[in-house]
Amino acid sequence: MLIILAFIILFHITSAILLFIATIRNVWWVWKDYTLDLWYHCNSTGCYDIPNSATTEAAYLQTVQATLILATILCCVGFFVFILQLFRLKQGERFVFTAIIQLLSAFCVMTGASIYTAEHLNFKEKSFKNGEYGYSFVVAWVAFPMLLLSGLMYLVLRKRK
Repeated sequence: MLIILAFIILFHITSAILLFIATIRNVWWVWKDYTLDLWYHCNSTGCYDIPNSATTEAAYLQTVQATLILATILCCVGFFVFILQLFRLKQGERFVFTAIIQLLSAFCVMTGASIYTAEHLNFKEKSFKNGEYGYSFVVAWVAFPMLLLSGLMYLVLRKRK
C-alpha cells in the first residue's frame, strides 16, 4: 500500500511540474529564431508583448491563459487536499474530492490546449505562420492524460492501514 501511495504522490507532483513548465516557458510556437508563448514573443534581442493580446479579438488567447493557470492552481490545491484527506479520512473511504479536483484540472488543460490548437494562427504575426509547435505545447498535452489518470487513480484509491 505504501508503494502505491508513493507512486500516486510522485505521479501528482510530476503532473504539477509539467503544468508549471507548460504555463511558464516561452516555447509554445517556434519559428527560426522566434519563440512564442501565451504572453510574449521572443527573438534574439528580447521578449515583447503579443500585439493585440488584450483585445476582444484575442479572447481565445486570454481563455488559454486562464485555463492553464486554473489547471495549475487546481493541481496544486488537489495535492494539498489529498495530503489533508490522507490524515482526516476514515479507513475505507475514497479520495473523491481530490479526484474531482484532478479531473477538473485535466479538463482545464484539455480546454486550453484545444483552443490553442484551433486558434494558434489567428494571433500571430505573418512571420509566425510557418512555424511549428514547441515543447511547452507538447508538455501541456502530456500533462492532460497524466492528470486524467491521476484523477481516476484517486477515485479507485481507498484509505487502508
